[in-house]
Amino acid sequence: MSSADENLPAMPRHIAVIMDGNGRWAYRQHLPRVAGHRRGAEVVREMVQSCVDIGIPYLTLFAFSTENWRRPVLEVRLLMNLFRLLLRREARKLHENGVRLCIIGDRSALDCDIRQLVEEAEALTCNNKRLQLNLAVNYGGRWDIVQAARAAMAAVQAGELAPEDFSEAHIAQHLCLADIPEPDLLIRTGGEERISNFLIWQLAYTEFYFSDTLWPDFDRMALEYALQSFAHRQRRFGRTGDQVLEGDCSASD
Repeated sequence: MSSADENLPAMPRHIAVIMDGNGRWAYRQHLPRVAGHRRGAEVVREMVQSCVDIGIPYLTLFAFSTENWRRPVLEVRLLMNLFRLLLRREARKLHENGVRLCIIGDRSALDCDIRQLVEEAEALTCNNKRLQLNLAVNYGGRWDIVQAARAAMAAVQAGELAPEDFSEAHIAQHLCLADIPEPDLLIRTGGEERISNFLIWQLAYTEFYFSDTLWPDFDRMALEYALQSFAHRQRRFGRTGDQVLEGDCSASD
């Protein structure tokens, strides 16, 4: 293996996914949109199993954004009912498979019974180590930054932090997912090429992979294509390519 190959990232530790295309898949199948969401939920199960098999420790899925409340009322209701069903059916299976489930986002807008199901699922799986599955529900990247800033500002107001000492680190430590590595790879399915208010802060140096495949058709082979693309990227983090090859970690942005 050449020195260039040795500096390529073989496998991401953390994959984030924007699961796009459920509605379009259903339309092409002449089915109601909810059928696309149901099939999409099955693909989530397959994706989790693939990550467990491959040995990827962190997977974050964008399930429902803060903007998705703008969708038709019936579709939102169906999505929330599907979320309830998945929490009831899948929590035990995740636990048996060694998967820890974490829900990120603003839970205050969720119904009480959903919040209870979330707490129960998180408690059941909290000690599992094979994979941490983060589901972003009522999540937005801007919301995440604002809530982190508020927490940091509280420390300033309490006199625990001087304003002149305030730094990026004080925001970062209060963000969702602050306790795990930032995503190495973002996959977006469905042909769109934007991040749609997902993990805005955390994706600063993430590698992006856009796929035309609709989420209900995103199978193990499609994931492997994304991983092959990632494996041939050179991650520089503000350094030059030559510095990366020489192992120089001293350069900054």
